[in-house]
Amino acid sequence: MNSSHRSNDHKQDILIISPKTKIGKLLDTYPHLEELLLNMAPEFEKLKNPVLRRTIAKVANLKQAAEIGKIPLEDLINQLRDAVGQTNWTNSTVAATSSKTTKPDWILNGTIAISIDARPLLDQGEHPVDLVLNEINNLKENQILELITPFLPQPLIDLLQNKGHETWTKTISPSIYKTFVKP
Repeated sequence: MNSSHRSNDHKQDILIISPKTKIGKLLDTYPHLEELLLNMAPEFEKLKNPVLRRTIAKVANLKQAAEIGKIPLEDLINQLRDAVGQTNWTNSTVAATSSKTTKPDWILNGTIAISIDARPLLDQGEHPVDLVLNEINNLKENQILELITPFLPQPLIDLLQNKGHETWTKTISPSIYKTFVKP
C-alpha cells in the first residue's frame, strides 16, 4: 500500500518574500516581478542570460541579490513585497555586506597562484563554480586564487565561505570584480 500522497495537487502560488527567497523561486511564483528586478539595478540584467538564469537564479537569494545590485536589502524586499501585496518587511539587524574595504592580512602575505577570468566562461554560458572548486584544492598555504567576474559572485562567495575558505572582493569597476580566495 502506498501511503504517500501528492502535496502538489493543492499547490498554492503564495511565496512569502524574505532575504532567503531564491531568485528562481521568486520569478517562478511571481513572473511579473522580473521587470521590477531588472529596473532596480543594472546588474540584474544578467537574469536575461538563459544559462545564468538556470544556474545562478536557483542558488542566489534576495540577500545576495541586494549585495550584487548594491541595493539596501530592506528596499529590495519591500519593493518586491509591495508589488505582490505583502506587508513591509523590516530588519533592524541587517548586517553590512560581506565585503570589507581593507585588504585582509592573508592577501598581503600571500601570493596569487591561480587566476581565473570567468568572463569568457560566462559569455559562453558556462559557470565557473566547478573550476574554482577544483582549483582551490590545488593551492598550498599562503597561495591565493583570484577570480575575475563581471558582477559580484555572491552565491559562489557564500559557497566558498561555507566550505571554510576565506574570501575578499575588490571592485575594480562596475563590470569587473576580483574575488580572492584562501584555501
